[in-house]
Amino acid sequence: MKYRQLGRTGIKVSAITLGTMTWGEQNSEQDAHRQLDLALDYGINLVDTAESYPVPPKPETQGRTEQYIGTWLAKPGNAGKRDKFLLATKAAGPARQKHNPTHIRGGKTHHDRANLTQALDDSLRRLRTDYIDLYQLHWPDRTTNTFGQLSYRHVDNEKTVEIAETLGVLADFVKAGKVRHIGVSNETPWGVAQFLRHAEIAGLPRIATIQNPYNLLNRSYETGLAEFSHREQVSLLAYSPLAFGVLSGKYLDGAKPAGARLTLFERFVRYTGPLAQKATADYVALAREHGLDPSQLATAFVLAQPFVTTSIIGATTPEQLRTNIESVSLELDQSVIDGINAIHAYQPNPVQ
Repeated sequence: MKYRQLGRTGIKVSAITLGTMTWGEQNSEQDAHRQLDLALDYGINLVDTAESYPVPPKPETQGRTEQYIGTWLAKPGNAGKRDKFLLATKAAGPARQKHNPTHIRGGKTHHDRANLTQALDDSLRRLRTDYIDLYQLHWPDRTTNTFGQLSYRHVDNEKTVEIAETLGVLADFVKAGKVRHIGVSNETPWGVAQFLRHAEIAGLPRIATIQNPYNLLNRSYETGLAEFSHREQVSLLAYSPLAFGVLSGKYLDGAKPAGARLTLFERFVRYTGPLAQKATADYVALAREHGLDPSQLATAFVLAQPFVTTSIIGATTPEQLRTNIESVSLELDQSVIDGINAIHAYQPNPVQ
C-alpha cells in the first residue's frame, strides 16, 4: 500500500480508502466485517462512512452502515484495532434536491449546533467509538450545483446556516475531543474558500479534506478545486472512481448484471447517458488494448493525479475489493495516458 499526507494534519493515509455505502443494503453485516478485515490486511488505514448510509437512503436502513462498523469494533478479537485505522463519517445536510433524504432526524439537518451535535452523538453511538478521526459535512447547507447538476442557480432568501457558524460548531467538537479533523464533501470552490477564510479570520480549525467525485467521466474537479488541493493542502478524497461501476464495462451494450447497483436501483442514472456510454466504451477498449483490467485503469488514473490524496473504493464482493485495491500498484505508461487524454479531448466530462 502507498501512503500520502492528509492535508496539513501530519497524518499519512492509504492511497485507497474503504468505502462502505453498500453495507446494509447490498452487503450484509458479515460481508461488511469481511471487507474490513480484508482492507486492513492490505494496509488500508482509512474507512469512510456516513450517517445516511446505506444508499439508497431509506428510513428503515438509515445508520445501518455505521452500526456494522460498530459491531466489528466490538468483536472480542478486534480489541485495540480502533487506533489502527482512521474512521471518517459524514453529517447530512438539508434536503434541497429530490434524492436528498428527508427522514434523517425528521428533516432537521441544517448545519447548526443542535442538528450537528445530534448527528455526531448518534454516529459515535452507532460506531461504538469515542471519537471520529475525520468528520465531514456530506453536502453544503446551501443550494449548490452538485450531485450531477451542471449549472449553478442561485436561490434568493433561502434558509441556510452561515459557514462561519457551522465552522464554530465543528471547532467545539474538536475542542471536546470528539473529532480530530474536519472536512467537506460535494463542495464548490466558493465554499472551500469560505471555510478557509473563516478559519484564518477566527483562528478555527481548517478543513483538512474535501470528498468530491472524480473519475474518467467526471474530471470537473480539475477546474477550480484542484488548485485548492495544491496551494492550500486540502486533500481530495476522490469518490466514485469507477463511476458507480460503469467504468468496469459491465453495463455496456445494455447489460444488466444480476445484483449490480445500476440493475437494482433506478436512481443511479448519472453515468448512463449516451455520451457517458460512448466514452466508457472507448476507455474500456483502451484498457483491453493494453492488456489492462478496465476497473484498474480507471482507478489508477485517479491515483496518478497529483491533487488526489486517496481514492474511495467500494465493492459488493471480495473479488471486486481485491481488484480495486490492487490497482494501487498499477502505473500507467505514457501511451495509455495519451489514449486517455485523447478520449477526454473529444468528450470531456460527459457527466458532472
